[in-house]
Amino acid sequence: MSEIKWLVRAGRGGHLIEEFSRGFIAIGWHELGDLRPATSQDEIRDRYNRAYPGERPGRARQNVSMIYKFRFAFEVGQKVVTYDPENREYHIGSITGDYYHDTNEIADEISDYAHLRRVDWLSDRVNRDLLSTSSRNSLGGIQTLFSVNEEVSTELLSHLGAPAALENSEMDDDGLDEIREDTVARAHELIKDKLLKISADEMEQLSAAILRAMGYKTRVMPKGPDRGVDVIASPDGLALEEPRIKVQVKHRPRTSIGSDDIRCFLGGLREGDKALYVSSGGFTREAKYEADRSIIPLTLLALDELADLVVSHYESFDIEGRVLIPLVKVFFPAE
Repeated sequence: MSEIKWLVRAGRGGHLIEEFSRGFIAIGWHELGDLRPATSQDEIRDRYNRAYPGERPGRARQNVSMIYKFRFAFEVGQKVVTYDPENREYHIGSITGDYYHDTNEIADEISDYAHLRRVDWLSDRVNRDLLSTSSRNSLGGIQTLFSVNEEVSTELLSHLGAPAALENSEMDDDGLDEIREDTVARAHELIKDKLLKISADEMEQLSAAILRAMGYKTRVMPKGPDRGVDVIASPDGLALEEPRIKVQVKHRPRTSIGSDDIRCFLGGLREGDKALYVSSGGFTREAKYEADRSIIPLTLLALDELADLVVSHYESFDIEGRVLIPLVKVFFPAE
């Protein structure tokens, strides 16, 4: 049996699964109109931009790519899969017809889904519980459609018609651990991307927000000719009580802080101060050496460490801090 090429979601949350079972797959964006006259991805992009002028560029690119694939990359004879979340089953079928546009086919149910292809579904299904954790994760994306890799296709086809059975093997747990680690790593990189996009002034405000979340009161210093200290944190907010933390913030993503910068910063501090240097561009080896041998305690925070602190203390962020970098909590199985 030929491999499964595509997964197409049956609408948000699988609410179109009964309609799909009548013998087709469909995607939304009905405002684009009939795509049969379209000849290229550029033409679809132009239609999309006219139909959805306020769409974010990244999402627009992703959606145009999916629409283009549905119109031009899907072929008669290719196998597709869709998911029924209520019954935890994957439906597998073969595309039997070219793209067509019909606002009446499922208009009674969901008028938005007017881009369609005929599909001949197999009577046998695949229960999700039979699949390995890695395959379940691969098929769990939120995109409307995406290509299915060869390993996942092979596993799906091998379980066609098999009775459902929960598998709780040690290998499956290891797979879950790998997915958890991968998810954390991806989230970490996305947070770093967000940090790089904020302004220099916002980076100062974020550094102050982290310190407030750690229990300090902060002052962001006004701009002036000498900005050696950008933020002051202390228990009382006036820098009269110790620890008195003085912070310099440099938001230069492609420029590492050198030893001269460290010495200049330390030169403006006094006994009893503790120092924090935040640099989105990192630090040179010589700068780290200067920090290590400093009499005044000095901590260097590069982008990775800054992202870690944001995650560690985000639940204690005040509204000012959360506005700077909005995040959401994701729950993951503990075992």
